[in-house]
Order: sequence, then C-alpha cells, then structure tokens
Amino acid sequence: MQSFEDLELPSELIEALSAEGFEEPTEFQRMAIPVLRRGNNLLGAAGPGAGTLLAYGTAILERVEPQGGRPSALVLVPTAQSATGLAESLARIATSTGHTVGALDGAWLLPERCDVLFATPDSVKAAVDGSGLTLEGVQSLVVDGASAIETISGLDAVSALFEYVEAGGQRIVLSQPLTDSTKAMVTQHVSKAVRMPPAPAIEGTATKPPERGELRFRITGEDKVEALVSLVAELLDDDARHVLLFCRSEDRAADVGDFLTLHGFMAGPPGDEEAPVWLAVDALPAREALNQFADPPVVATVSLDCPADMDTMDRRHGVGGQATVLLLPREVPHFRDTARRTGYRVRPLPPPESIVEDRIGELRDRLEKAATREDLAPLYLILEPLLERFSPQELAAAALSMIVTTPTGGSAPPSTIARAEKATGTDGWTRLFVSIGEMEGVKASDLLGALAGESDVDGSSFGKIEVRDTYSLVEVRPSEAEKVIKTVNGSSIRGRSARVDYDRGSGTKPGHHRAPRTHRGREERK
Repeated sequence: MQSFEDLELPSELIEALSAEGFEEPTEFQRMAIPVLRRGNNLLGAAGPGAGTLLAYGTAILERVEPQGGRPSALVLVPTAQSATGLAESLARIATSTGHTVGALDGAWLLPERCDVLFATPDSVKAAVDGSGLTLEGVQSLVVDGASAIETISGLDAVSALFEYVEAGGQRIVLSQPLTDSTKAMVTQHVSKAVRMPPAPAIEGTATKPPERGELRFRITGEDKVEALVSLVAELLDDDARHVLLFCRSEDRAADVGDFLTLHGFMAGPPGDEEAPVWLAVDALPAREALNQFADPPVVATVSLDCPADMDTMDRRHGVGGQATVLLLPREVPHFRDTARRTGYRVRPLPPPESIVEDRIGELRDRLEKAATREDLAPLYLILEPLLERFSPQELAAAALSMIVTTPTGGSAPPSTIARAEKATGTDGWTRLFVSIGEMEGVKASDLLGALAGESDVDGSSFGKIEVRDTYSLVEVRPSEAEKVIKTVNGSSIRGRSARVDYDRGSGTKPGHHRAPRTHRGREERK
C-alpha cells in the first residue's frame, strides 16, 4: 500500500490529507487504519512520529457522526499543550467532514460541545465534576501517550474514564514505551484489543538487526525550520560538501528551500553540484542521483521530519556520511525505538555553544548521568511548551540555576543542596529511595509490609510504590517520612540490608537512577 487511497478512506478525507501534505501512509498507519475502521479496539506501541494522530483521527472522523452538543470521541493526552496542538492538527482535517474539534484548557469556544475533545485526564475529571461536561454518548476513547500520562499524573483517572464509553464503543491505547501499568490497564478495560505491532516484534524476540552506524538527533522547538540554518552551517563547515535534506512533502520542501535561500544557502534537487543543500522527499531517487557521481561527494543527510518507520529511516540515512534527525521533544521515544530496531546507535547533538562545556566537572558528570537515564522521555513533555519561548540553552541554564541555588537564594555546593532537599512525589507525597528492587525478587506488597512493619507506620500512610531493577521508590506522607527513614534504614528486606533515604532521582533533585518498572501500592509526524 503506497497511498491513503489504498486504505479505502473516504475521498473527502484523502483530499484533506493531501492538502496538508500527507500523501503516503506510515507503516503504523498502514497497519492500524484498517483495524480501526472496522471498529476494533487497539493497543499500539507507538507515539508521535509514527503517525498516530492520523491513524486514530481518520477512523474517528469516518465512524463518528458529527452531531454537536457533546463529545462523541474523547482523546486523553499528557499535557494541555499537547491537547491544543493535536486538536489544531486534526481540526484542519475535520473541516472536510463537518466535525468540530476542541480542547479543554485552551482558547476554544465551547469545547465541551465539540464532536472530538482533546484533554488531560485531570481536566476531563474537573470539567465533569464542575463545569457540566457530559460524557454520555462517547463512542470512542483514545489514550494517546499512556506512559507519559502515567509519569505525569498516574493512570487512575484514565481507568475511571473508561467507564464512560458506551457499550460497544471503541477503545484505543497508544504508548511508547509500552509499560507494565499500561498493559494492566488495557487488560482490565480494553477487551479483545488488537496489538500493533504484534507482541514478539516489540518484546525483543525478533532477530537483532545488523549494525548500521550512528544516527545523531537534535531536539528543537515547534518550528524545526528555524533550527536548520545553524545545523546546515555546522555540517558544511565540517567535511560535508552537500547536505541532503529530507522533507515529508514537495510543498514543505519548497518552503524550506525558500527559507534557506533567504539565509544565503542555495538549495536545489539532489545531484545539483552548484547547490550546497539538496532537497528531497523520496529517498530512492535521491540515492540514484548520488550513484551517478563517478567520485561521490561527501554528503551529510538530515531528516527535517522524524522518520516514521524503519524503512524510511534506512533509505534516508543509509547512504553514509553524517546523519542527523531534527526532533520535537515528544518524538524522541519513537525515534529511539525505530533507530534501535533498524540497527542505528543514536547520539544527541547538543545545541551550538552549549553552556555545559563551561561548567565544573561535578555538574557536568551529574548532568551526563541524568541525560543517560532511560526514563527521561516523558519529561520532554514538560519542556515542550517552554521551548516555544526559550532556547534549549536558556532552559539548561535555568535547570542548572535550580541545582546550584539554595531555597533561600544563596549558592551552595551541589552535595550540600542534595542533602538538604526532600523529594516531593505526586499529590503532596514525599518520595523515598529504597535500595532493593526487582533483582532481589521484591514486590510492592513486600516493601509495603516491611516498611510499615519496621516503622510502625499505618499502611494507609504509604502511596505509590514503584519497583525498579535495582531499587524502589515509595511515596509516604511527609509527616511520616523521617520516621520511616530512621527506623527502616539498615534493616533487612528479603535478606539484604536496605538503604532508605529521600529520593533525589526525580523532580528538581539530581538523579542517578535507572528506568522504572512501575507497580502500584494503591489501587508527529501526526
């Protein structure tokens, strides 16, 4: 299948997609759209960059009748900013079908009366309780970014909202990565869900791909084109004679060419020896143009739009030379997963004149440890709205100022600050670090029993418990935190002496922990 016509979408949707520059479906869209058009429930191990919005958005616009007065489809997302951005993108497509699209917590007229509503779970709950939003008649519920929602606010509110979907309604859950908590939620609330991609390919049972080299990425703000000038200049100042720039459509390529020419960089088609920048949409003709050179020039490849699948990534960047992808923060998880499955090593490309280079060794080491953690992806969503107002350098400087400044405004060594700060968990809980994890065979119930029993603190004073590979994080009422630390620190849990202290691996505190495997102690491309 090479076009949306092959997926048998209605003609008005195909025309609307073409007008927005979407001619060919992504790999995920080719798999998911036929399943969703038939009304099946779906569990997708995919995120922004794979084409998730158009996958479920086109199905909703085809299957749900525009009626007005109340939402027929509800899309739950991690942040208010992502709700607005996704709603705006789908609204441009929905003009062709007569549906209204809106988002809570944004500049939308009567969003509670639109056909398709985007919102965070907490915003929906507050609107239902306080402002008269009715969810009766919701025929389709989408959870877009379950792992990020889990990190930011937990999945309890999401689970509760499944109850509003009418019998026989469609349920769609998308998550990158696909966490144990998300799988458990789907098992409980989403019956007969079709999994995309199939489980074996996700869980690592497939043959390991061959090594294909290194693929760099640079995180940008919403306007990626603005970041191109400095990147193209960097690549041409190095060894590259030409920069082969891939865009998702001919219209986008033309706009990018005009912008680069305005800044003094001549742009032309692949193979134009006079143009330092080559613009391409389809990778195969671009590679054929390179093959015509008897002595191929040094070419650096750049993807302006995140490669949606493995084939696209390899066709674009398998020609050799320096390869770079520009990413929005929310696209990073999909990019890393696709690169891993394709066989690329990935390396972040710091912004020009990074402030980190001038910092003392201790801060640099701590930042490096935090940057290599595997559970940072959901935190990009927190930074995303700020990237529209500040450069990455400014945000990095602000983060450093939070590390090296005491609560009273004076400066202090980072080690002193780390001892003085306490970790704040969700809903006002204090988060504790326990040096026992899954490798010792510990479960959340084991920790709850040990901590409550040793400290004589009632079990209701403990909140969420996250058991990770080599350690655990436990939420406790702030009034009981010191007592738990003093009485349990050094005691034996599962036959091993446990260290208990305030967690400094999340929030505003310096971190050194690894990725979570969560348990509960309490129950763009588009």
